[in-house]
Amino acid sequence: MKKKVFVTPKGEKIIVKNKNYNKNGDSGALYGLGVVGALFYFLQDAKGLEMILWAIGKAVFWPAVLIYKVFTMLNL
Repeated sequence: MKKKVFVTPKGEKIIVKNKNYNKNGDSGALYGLGVVGALFYFLQDAKGLEMILWAIGKAVFWPAVLIYKVFTMLNL
């Protein structure tokens, strides 16, 4: 782990540890592909602006609903 040393105007040294928190970058791409697929699925039957907006909302939030239902089934 790399350490960076910064000096304040008062002459104090501050040591900052450089950590890599972006170890699961692929999950965002997987979520994005899921949203795009869900958009195609939900927009097939959408007619009118209200239905299109509803389809976009369902496409974005379907993973949260899915996890909620799984946790409910598992009694967590």
